Amino acid sequence: MKSRLRLMRQRALDAIAYAMVRLIVASIQVMPLDMGDRFCRVVAAILSGPLPVRKQVIQTTLAKIFPNLPQRKQKELTFAMWHHLMLMVCEVAWAQRRLHRSNWHRHVRFHGNRTMLQYMLSDRPSVYVTGHFGNFEVGGYTMGVMGVGTLTIARRLDNQHLHQWVEDFRSAKGQSMVDKIGCAPIVEKHLSEGGMLSLLGDQHAGEKGLWTEFCGVPASCHKALALFSLTASAPMLSVYTRRVDGKPMQFESGLLGLVDPATGSENGQSVGQLTEWYNEQLESMIDLAPEQYWWLHRRWRKPPEKIARRLAKKREKALQASTASTASTSQAA
Repeated sequence: MKSRLRLMRQRALDAIAYAMVRLIVASIQVMPLDMGDRFCRVVAAILSGPLPVRKQVIQTTLAKIFPNLPQRKQKELTFAMWHHLMLMVCEVAWAQRRLHRSNWHRHVRFHGNRTMLQYMLSDRPSVYVTGHFGNFEVGGYTMGVMGVGTLTIARRLDNQHLHQWVEDFRSAKGQSMVDKIGCAPIVEKHLSEGGMLSLLGDQHAGEKGLWTEFCGVPASCHKALALFSLTASAPMLSVYTRRVDGKPMQFESGLLGLVDPATGSENGQSVGQLTEWYNEQLESMIDLAPEQYWWLHRRWRKPPEKIARRLAKKREKALQASTASTASTSQAA
């Protein structure tokens, strides 16, 4: 009886939360872009100031990645991140009404579009990797608007109503969604048929994941990303969608790099090499606009002692090699 009452209570709370979110979204959808931007700045000031959300996680993360960053700069970056996240929510709401096949060129410009089109139009499968950077939701939506269908792996939200609403947005223009639990057979079939797979590459994979350094700090990565590319001999492309010129609904969708296992590239011969490669690409994304990364995302966790020692030795060897190379260059000069 108690469990039934608890379930009913949770369903009622989920329904209330869903109604509140939809009410907020409906209000945002009728806002002019400049008004929405000002609203996001107010909310960001609250979330990074008097009512800090995930303050400890953000401070700990920034201290790891930017150990020499002054406190004033850390506060500025925290505010800018929250402004970006709030604006991202608004842009997801606006996209459904303001981003169409006839006007996408007013909102999105492309970098490396010829190479991307080459692989999108190919009969071969391909894997597109990005991270919690920029507005990756609008990036997937834009691909659908242009008639490019992808399969995306995503975790189910606990609130069933919100999950369905988010999935409806993501799949509105042809983006197919699959739950990460038990997704392997679906993904393998999709790739075997020459499909395109879209993935977020900065999800924590737990202690048993493949540990590597991301932004100079140990991080656990899912092996599946590299395995999908290697087993299907599918090129892996590092892509992003970031806001430009500081304006809402103005984006650059770009290609940073690619690895094709079929060409024998040194970065695409093993799971470890390919995992390190796409993490380096994600680092390059963050360099483009650090404030557009999710610093509240618990990407970095403490690795097991054995792995921590291995990564420390690898870091020391890389530093020694770099020092030797610098010294050699100086002598030659």
